Amino acid sequence: MSERVLITAGASGIGLGLARRFAARGDRVAVCDADANAVAAVQAEFPDFIAMQANVTDETQMDAFLSRVEGAWGGIDVVCANAGTGGPAGRIEDLEYGAWKSCVEVNLFGAFLTCRWAARVMRAQGSGLIILTSSTAGLFGYPLRSPYAAAKWGIVGLTKTLAMELGQAGVRVNCICPGAVEGDRMERVLANESAATGTPVEELRANYVASTSLRSWVSVDDLADMALFLASPAASKVSGQILSVDGHTESIN
Repeated sequence: MSERVLITAGASGIGLGLARRFAARGDRVAVCDADANAVAAVQAEFPDFIAMQANVTDETQMDAFLSRVEGAWGGIDVVCANAGTGGPAGRIEDLEYGAWKSCVEVNLFGAFLTCRWAARVMRAQGSGLIILTSSTAGLFGYPLRSPYAAAKWGIVGLTKTLAMELGQAGVRVNCICPGAVEGDRMERVLANESAATGTPVEELRANYVASTSLRSWVSVDDLADMALFLASPAASKVSGQILSVDGHTESIN
């Protein structure tokens, strides 16, 4: 049966991969993204999508997007609070407050705005699934990436808490923790870490691979596979779980 699926930061990267996979199984999909060009591209690819430009840290923009979805569909079945940013890299004493604040706002405050709406709608209908995107950085310390790690640990805490708040209403809440994901965003992360440490990008890339038991990067499809499993009947009793899709991280470099 077709489900109603909402994805933040759904016009590029991981979010777009999720959107394509949910659409491929016949679901109705709504996406928002801060990038207007990306929104236009996904709307051209999928004319039936609800697609809007909205920054997840802007309450007014998010209210407009979420209200449009609720008005069109009358409810929601799956919400992927996926928006995130890598933030600055460097020792904490060298970081600017504005860069720290921006990283936490996108990764954590944006999830709050999305989940607040999802909780209200899902509690009223007595069903639903919320999937939050954290990171393996939300499971370990992460030197030189303190704002990102702090925000992603916050996502883990939010997941556990919402699973407890919403479970009796029939709503499941889970969290996916990607490892190093192939794509443009990871390339930017490598560039930032290289600038902060002086380590060549190729050496950093090799270190990421070497830090996992499977000695591999993660693809967007790997993450979509997990999301679709969580949205399937096979996962009907899976809630409050922090699910790593990372090839088993042994260490954070």
